[in-house]
Amino acid sequence: MTRLARDPLYRRPRFPADVIAHAVWLYFRFPLSLRMVEDMLAARGVIVSHQTVRLWAEKFGGHFANDIRKRSTGKLGDKWHLDEVVISIGGKKHWLWRAVDQDGFVLDVLVQNRRNVKAAKRLMRKLLKGQGRSPRVMITDKLRSYGAAKRDIMPGVEHRSHKGLNNRAENSHQPTRRRERIMKGFKSARHLQRFASIHDPVANLFHIPRHEISSDHHRELRTEAMQMWNEIARLQTA
Repeated sequence: MTRLARDPLYRRPRFPADVIAHAVWLYFRFPLSLRMVEDMLAARGVIVSHQTVRLWAEKFGGHFANDIRKRSTGKLGDKWHLDEVVISIGGKKHWLWRAVDQDGFVLDVLVQNRRNVKAAKRLMRKLLKGQGRSPRVMITDKLRSYGAAKRDIMPGVEHRSHKGLNNRAENSHQPTRRRERIMKGFKSARHLQRFASIHDPVANLFHIPRHEISSDHHRELRTEAMQMWNEIARLQTA
């Protein structure tokens, strides 16, 4: 039997590609700590330290997230829900700004130490660059910074500012909150930005909108997501 060539992405690590990809999938797909992933791998006979899992998550997780992001460019919804949540890091307030579309897919995230017009403009510019187009509608809470920033960055876009309309964006912060508790806080703003920038694209890949939730369709979409993950992780040729 001819052995398949090792993919260049996994050239240096001594562990097989499927083990690395599985560890990264566990860490970003579920609210697990690095030590939990270490224990789950050990239960399957794979002995690896949590520090190694962290390195895999940063290196390979970043690569996988970039690939997912490229594949989704221009394919997500045209109704943008923007929201910001405060996260304390080292006793100092930071703001995690996030945008999601009408189906709950995360468009982008940005960690900033301000909650003002300048910060809102930075988020909007990042969104326009990443999505390659303006939204049809932008929905926010009552924070006035959004309206002021929109007038300069996206003057022709309809803006709906209402607390009750923005539950979708507010709910999208919950996975980050859960991970924050498990990790006992983020070490720095950079750490939070790096984690969210990987976690959210992976979550998008496995996210199934509510209107798609019939049991048969759910299983079909979940299978497609796993097939896409295997392709992104290059497991066919590893």
